[in-house]
Amino acid sequence: MSTLTTAFLGVAHIHTPGFIKSLNARTAEVRVKSVFDVQAERGKQRAGEMPGADFVSSAEAIFADPEITSVVICSETVQHKDLVVAAAKAGKHIFCEKPLGLGAADSKVMADAIKAAGVTFQTGFFMRGDSKHQFIKREVAAGNLGKITRIRYSNCHQAALDGWFDTDWRWLADAKQAGGGAMLDLGAHPMDLIIDTYLPTEGEVVDVAAKLGNKGGRYGTEIDEYGTALLTFASGATAVVEASWIDPSLRSPVEVFGTEGQIQIVDGQVRYFSKRVEGADGKTPVTDLPAQGTHAFDAFWDVLLGKSIQVPLITVDQAAMGSTIMERVYNASGRSTN
Repeated sequence: MSTLTTAFLGVAHIHTPGFIKSLNARTAEVRVKSVFDVQAERGKQRAGEMPGADFVSSAEAIFADPEITSVVICSETVQHKDLVVAAAKAGKHIFCEKPLGLGAADSKVMADAIKAAGVTFQTGFFMRGDSKHQFIKREVAAGNLGKITRIRYSNCHQAALDGWFDTDWRWLADAKQAGGGAMLDLGAHPMDLIIDTYLPTEGEVVDVAAKLGNKGGRYGTEIDEYGTALLTFASGATAVVEASWIDPSLRSPVEVFGTEGQIQIVDGQVRYFSKRVEGADGKTPVTDLPAQGTHAFDAFWDVLLGKSIQVPLITVDQAAMGSTIMERVYNASGRSTN
């Protein structure tokens, strides 16, 4: 069995421990050789959590190492552009944590560099693999909801209530490093689902309205702790995206409405009504869902190892589009991601 050699460029992201755990479970296939981070102590700590990994004091050491064929970028978002462009020019395959960029300009630079280099790209939008979201995409593509009229995706949790970012992950609530707060952090996931599922049938997003707010103030009063965005597609269909760091319990419903059908996800159950599908009466939860897809992070390694995956990798153009639309959301609310 072939073994891949990879390296971490930044270990700041809150998902880094999970990625390390994932890689430690597949050491026969993927070896982490080097770790770089702008905070040396943080980098050394994470390197010590992976067998055989060493901390290096510069990103250039990783770019120049021919043994390293891929990189995992988990730095602060504000550092993504420099790291991604340099990694692409060095011919490294790239997993970059979401969001790709702070907005349209830096995302385009990164996308252009990745496409020019011809390297494999993936980002951390794991919701595409969820069986429930695969089901929605399938039924929308099949036209079984008729003409789509309105969509609602909510992705929320209690991070700012429970102090998730008080210590190690404080930068995630610093707009200068992260670009934004709850909407950029959590809203990016439904934004990716919208790009993947609805743009093929509804066309581009032609209008954006948004309101972002702050009620708790745990991380200052400027960072958005919750918000709502309203997207309008070329077809006239609308999508509401809701995100929050201050929801204490019940959260994250999904609703899709069309002229001939509806799909709702509440408490993990899918209810489906369609005039075009026999048995889709909207009363009984759907149990015949597509198989759960591989997590986005694991899918990246599977592709590099030549394995088949159920859900395709996210393209860099899709990731760049998500950052571009998110910048429009913040601008519409009177804020900025840059």
